[in-house]
Amino acid sequence: MKINRFWLKVAGVGLVAGLIGGGVSLGAAQLWQNWQENASVKAPSGSNKSGGTNVKKNNATGSTRATRAAQKVKNAVVSVITYEESSSSTSLSDLINGSSSTSSSGSLTKASEGSGVIYKKSGNAAYIVTNNHVVSGAKKIKVMLSTGKKVEATLVGKDSTTDLAVLKINANNVTTVASFGDSSKVKAGQDVLAIGSPMGTDYANTVTKGIISATKRKVKASSDSVATTVIQTDAAINSGNSGGPLVNMAGQVIGINSMKLSSDGSGTSVEGIGFSIPSNEVVSVINQLVKNGKISRPSLGISAVNLSQVSASQQSSVLNLPSSVTKGVVVIKTTSGGVAATAGLEQYDVITAIDGKAVKNIGSLKTQLYKHSSGDKITITYYRSGEKKTVSATLSE
Repeated sequence: MKINRFWLKVAGVGLVAGLIGGGVSLGAAQLWQNWQENASVKAPSGSNKSGGTNVKKNNATGSTRATRAAQKVKNAVVSVITYEESSSSTSLSDLINGSSSTSSSGSLTKASEGSGVIYKKSGNAAYIVTNNHVVSGAKKIKVMLSTGKKVEATLVGKDSTTDLAVLKINANNVTTVASFGDSSKVKAGQDVLAIGSPMGTDYANTVTKGIISATKRKVKASSDSVATTVIQTDAAINSGNSGGPLVNMAGQVIGINSMKLSSDGSGTSVEGIGFSIPSNEVVSVINQLVKNGKISRPSLGISAVNLSQVSASQQSSVLNLPSSVTKGVVVIKTTSGGVAATAGLEQYDVITAIDGKAVKNIGSLKTQLYKHSSGDKITITYYRSGEKKTVSATLSE
């Protein structure tokens, strides 16, 4: 995630000093008071009369709300460093077949750096929430505390759908634990802070300030992903901020920074649009991850592709679809004993609706499924050889 929010405002200030007759007249007492309060230059002691510059007294000694909020949570913010196995080569056949297998040297190299926040201490363990995409594929994870000390972390659980993960470290060096605020109470225009490690550990505990731009923005990471409801902010979020907290002025975590919009569909650069997973959803997910190590969701038991990926000629000749059907999900394979197979779905069936709600692609299929729990009954609308059909199915994990 990269947001470059740097503006340099240059204001031209013309200073004109002039003494025209008695145009400027101050009493002696007023002159003395102004000299005491505002003078920034005074002659040094001794015979040297050349001017010397002094630092003026800072009258803004009181902490601002933003400063207090940052101080409250910043020592709970960590950098997350991941390591993966270094690979030496990939064969041509692997590339042709789309295989990701590589010959490995067995050594580990640094793969990525992100952020996280310590939210709980229990006995000798401290728990950290971060993003799934920060730790996905990692063979080893280290955490750098706010003190700069690095400790090893273990993965408790992760969930790709919500892009959340929980890590565990030894609690010996943990002095601060962040608290969660109620994300349902946030308002557009509210001041917030983003804290994390933009561009890696060199900039650990960087604080940026902005506002809540929108409270319930629907976004999808890709066409096949589930639409998620997130908090939009213009606080600067850059690569490495992923997994760090979005903090309100009470010093409470109201979101976990996850992604940003860097350009629109036409490639036009976009600034100041970042997204955070609301804290209420975060708490629900991380509690399940700590308890079960995973999030249980229903599945149809199919391999599928979007209908849009199938050529028009194949839609007509292989799927025998009517021209009116342009959106849906094509079943490529069913899992034996799975929900779809049990309900009678077969290869090349085209799913177009779940419970009467349109299924346009794999992402919208998942969105409809994830509204349900294992054991729920749903109605599947699909096309087989050009004929529209409907079947009931009982969901399983």
